[in-house]
Amino acid sequence: METVALSAELLRVVNSAEQILRRVSAEESKVPILAGGWSRRQVMGHLIDSASNNHQRFVRASLADSLEFPAYDQNGWARVQCAEEADWFLLVALWANYNRYLTHVIAHLPLAKLEVPIRIGQSEPVTLRFLANDYLRHLVHHLGQIGAVPMAE
Repeated sequence: METVALSAELLRVVNSAEQILRRVSAEESKVPILAGGWSRRQVMGHLIDSASNNHQRFVRASLADSLEFPAYDQNGWARVQCAEEADWFLLVALWANYNRYLTHVIAHLPLAKLEVPIRIGQSEPVTLRFLANDYLRHLVHHLGQIGAVPMAE
């Protein structure tokens, strides 16, 4: 998907999911719903991490000819940030607004930089184009897990 279309689809998903997530009570958001015991709060913390890490990748790749980024220690980040103790509605608002800003960033990615190779940890390099599209796929997958959008395959 090209960047403008990707940006529009991300915005549609965020706006729809935010309405659903705001109807989840603070107490319900604490209940473990995933294997391993993650709650909606922890999944939202993970999606905020994803927005933050990918924001850096999008911008840095736009300014470079190649990029290497450290691996993401999902469990470590979850442990250190304690999203399960954060205010549910703060998490939802932060996630939604950060992603709205990312729609702007994605729409303005330089076309000449979409093939920049990016290596994350020990993974095989991917392009900026792939990373931007995969960001939306990852987001929709996790929103599906917490009942905010249908599961995507």
